[in-house]
Amino acid sequence: MNDNAITVDHVSKLYKLYDKPSDRFKEAMGLTKKKLYREHYALRDVSFHVRRGESIGIIGTNGSGKSTFMNIITGRLQPDEGKVEWSKNVRAGYLDQHTALEKGMTIRQVLTSAFDFLLDMEQELNGIYEKMGEADEDTMQQLMEDAGTLQELLTAHDFYMIDSKVEEVGRALGLSEIGLDKDVSELSGGQRTKVLLGKLLLEKPDILLLDEPTNYLDVSHIEWLKRYLNDYENAFILISHDIPFLNSVVNLIYNMENQKLDRYVGDYDHFKEVHAVQKAQIEAAYNRQQQEIAQLKDFVARNKARVATRNMAMSRQKKLDRMDVIELAAEKPKPEFRFLYGRAPGRFLFTTEQLEIGYDRPLTKPLDLVMERGNRIVMVGANGIGKTTLLKSLLGLIKPYSGTVNQGDYLEIGYFEQETSGDNGRTCLEEIWQEFPSWNQYEVRSALAKCGLTTKHIESQVRVLSGGEQAKVRLCKLMNRQSNVLILDEPTNHLDADAKDSLLTALKEYKGSILMVCHEREFYEALGAQIWDCSSFCR
Repeated sequence: MNDNAITVDHVSKLYKLYDKPSDRFKEAMGLTKKKLYREHYALRDVSFHVRRGESIGIIGTNGSGKSTFMNIITGRLQPDEGKVEWSKNVRAGYLDQHTALEKGMTIRQVLTSAFDFLLDMEQELNGIYEKMGEADEDTMQQLMEDAGTLQELLTAHDFYMIDSKVEEVGRALGLSEIGLDKDVSELSGGQRTKVLLGKLLLEKPDILLLDEPTNYLDVSHIEWLKRYLNDYENAFILISHDIPFLNSVVNLIYNMENQKLDRYVGDYDHFKEVHAVQKAQIEAAYNRQQQEIAQLKDFVARNKARVATRNMAMSRQKKLDRMDVIELAAEKPKPEFRFLYGRAPGRFLFTTEQLEIGYDRPLTKPLDLVMERGNRIVMVGANGIGKTTLLKSLLGLIKPYSGTVNQGDYLEIGYFEQETSGDNGRTCLEEIWQEFPSWNQYEVRSALAKCGLTTKHIESQVRVLSGGEQAKVRLCKLMNRQSNVLILDEPTNHLDADAKDSLLTALKEYKGSILMVCHEREFYEALGAQIWDCSSFCR
């Protein structure tokens, strides 16, 4: 690999979004006779390079352009300006948080597909061997060199040990316990992430590109990923809002803010210290300059009309005209979550009798569970053991495999789903208006703004938003309805640091009961909740 694996020069990406709003929305917005048109830059004049062995973390608030940047450097999106250059023969492995797995493929087939490029290489090698039968002496020498190079690459990438390597990675990630012949369409979000990670590991890329890799992963496999990245010899680029994870694996931070990408040496904690000092210095320089500008303007205003002082006034005006004015970056709106508490429920919220959850087979032992008013419970455990299925069984969304679920009296349930449909063509405004049809436009916009969404986001379709922005829209619906028990399935996934802090504060202040699935230890330990280890529920 060359010194620079990737070079990004002055890349800019302009988003132009054209919506076709509903008639009611157009009427409310005064758009009956014109299209809703918006454009903004996700990135502007960004430059970037990656050298061998660099461990890079890309951070930024939800919607700042991190996934857009990753899609540009992988070629999934084209920049409107600038260029992206990869060094020759550099192979990249990309873990995308939104990657879909093809229904009908087994875990084994997906893992084995990591070697597809080697199968192509083997065909090329066989073609060279066929040419050798008719080659002259000079051509033979070149063919032998080419064949030797391909043979070395096949050996280096474990081509002759494919089956054993697939089994090895399957065991390391706990996929063998699920069954390597299981259809990938039947997997949970965390299990799918493990399959994609396993495929990436088997590919042995020269550089890893990871977009929110810890989402949906349980604690044990986050620890495994930490060890893997710390032992990884080549470079990697990591997008993550998981601060402890970032601190444990990166040595460079690139902060994406206000369409720019700034480089900081060190981990996330060091970045925060340096960034705070820089921000304070810029604000101090801004205040000094504003004071100087005010004094110069005052002098010009008082002296430009007097003959004796006109030249001095003109000199001050020239200084004002030549001045490079400092502009403070616009502060990103911070979300302010607050959940409304309804009437008090009965003493028992949920009770189960010999409950077994599952589909074609039971996932758990018979369970006799009790959740009382005032309880705050966090469910933890490995992916695929049935945490989400248990939540949905308690809510009555999934029929129990056997046994019964009893819901208490006067329940007002607020439910946050882990995953939602990705093809929502409604705008955020329409999404909230559908949930609260009696609200006026100001109330809808205010509710979304409190969740940290800007006008640009509020007027965009839900499907074009980042994962964190979509989560904020769902939280907006949840927090504006009264509830006395919150059922939350991985609510911190995709949320940036400010949003997580606000969510934690809101949950601490909430007067009702909480039942939550969460893999972020720091978050749920700060909540002080009771822990249900769901691994003890398994058969």
